[in-house]
This record gives sequence, C-alpha cells and structure tokens, in this order.
Amino acid sequence: MRPRGLIFDFDGVLLESEYEGNRHLAQLLTELGHDHSVAETNRHYTGLSGPDFVAAIERRIGTKLPFDFHDRVRARSRVLLRDGIAAVAGAVEFVRSLPRDLPRAVASSSSTQWIRGHLEHLGLAEDFGDHLYSGREHVDRGKPQPDIYLHAAKEIGVPIADSAILEDSVVGATGALASGARVIGLAAGAHCSDGHDRLLQDVGVREIAYTFDDVRRLLEL
Repeated sequence: MRPRGLIFDFDGVLLESEYEGNRHLAQLLTELGHDHSVAETNRHYTGLSGPDFVAAIERRIGTKLPFDFHDRVRARSRVLLRDGIAAVAGAVEFVRSLPRDLPRAVASSSSTQWIRGHLEHLGLAEDFGDHLYSGREHVDRGKPQPDIYLHAAKEIGVPIADSAILEDSVVGATGALASGARVIGLAAGAHCSDGHDRLLQDVGVREIAYTFDDVRRLLEL
C-alpha cells in the first residue's frame, strides 16, 4: 500500500556515513587503547547520538572517554562534511523518482547542518526543502524514542499511521516502530554486513529492503 508520507533516516539510508563514521570511530577508540573493529562500532553504537552515544561507549570500555574525544570526532566530521561522502547505492535515483506531491522529510540523529551539507553534495537539497529534522535540535528525546518521527510527520502534514519510515539501524527502527508508522528496514548500506536484516527483524521490523528497488516495490512507488 502506498504511503501518504515518507520519512527517511539519513546516515546509512541516504548517505554512506555510517560506514565512514564507524571506521573512524573504531580507529580512534583503538588509538585510545580500546581495541574496536568496524563491525563492533557498527553493532554497538550505530544510530546513537549525544549522551546516549557517549554512555554506550563508556559502558563498553569501562571508563570515561578522554576530554578531547569530542574534539577529535568533530574534527573528522568537518573533514567529511567538506569533502562529501558517497550516497547509499540507488538512494539519489530513488529520491529523484518520487512523485512531486508525496510529502517527505529527513528525521535523523545528526545535526541539520550535517544533513543539509551532505544533501547539497548529493544534489538532493531541493527534494527535501526545509523538512530536515534533528533529534538533537527539534525534540527533547532522540532515538530510540519515537519523538523525532512524530515531529517530522506533523511537519509534513501526514498522520504518522499513514507514513512510512526508512531506517537502517536497530536504534532507529526501535523508535520508528514505537511511533506507529509503517517501517521499512533498509539493509543497503556498506555497513550492513551479513545478519543485519535479522537484527532489524529481531526488534520487530517486518519488511526488509536490500536495495532501493525493493523499497519502491514494497511501497508501490
């Protein structure tokens, strides 16, 4: 059934930033003496932001992060924002193919500056306009709470029950399901290793897409 509105997560759904970010995070934590593989950072920290992100890392390493950790993460983010990151395969073509009258938004844990900058790199800024929403900026509770999705649906003028959400992470999918929307689990990004679909299914996602062609078929777009 075709949805009346479409809400996209950003990192790992439209942008290959989950893989890049997890690669950098694994390198940084290893340099700090806490050995991490990309697979481990992807599994344990994907979809988290702010205090929840820090708390998850500190629980796993058993100690506080050093005072310059955030500065080092931000420095890497500035480089990525300047240079750009590739789109998830098929994402650009999919967005450009959407009916012009289909309301759509981005609902992400990242900042609107990050989202807007990368959408400009991808040539998709006009496709979303001002409908870019951040769990850091627009709601009090970020993912895995449903607040950012509810906010995005309200802003595009579509009841959440009539909206579909594309999510790639367990954290994001958990919040998306709690919102009452239809949730498509997307396992198309480079960070989606074998078994990623099962992780999404384990939290209740019933529909899995491995490509944007699958998304188009599931949503009848």
